[in-house]
Amino acid sequence: MPDLPDTFANVTVTAKANVYFDGKVVSHSILLPDGEKKTLGLIYPGTYHFGTAAAELMEITSGRCTVSLDGETARKDYETGTTFNVPADSGFTIVVEKGICEYICSFLP
Repeated sequence: MPDLPDTFANVTVTAKANVYFDGKVVSHSILLPDGEKKTLGLIYPGTYHFGTAAAELMEITSGRCTVSLDGETARKDYETGTTFNVPADSGFTIVVEKGICEYICSFLP
């Protein structure tokens, strides 16, 4: 299991939230000193589909969820401390049954 960060030093934070699905998914963007962009967010209970342009690394920092990638029938469970990759120009469906799932999304080159 990867060692997930719990803080980011020397970043620029976008004050305006990214709000999806009537506030059930909310994130804030951060820009690291090297120009890398990440989002830090919360997902409340429900089922949500996201499309991706860039490849993404999703790190689950708290809670649990079930994910199915576009084009795949398998669903996989993720919990605190686990990660999954989403290919560019695709998407995924994420389900949170209860509680809040917190994540870090890194946009990959």
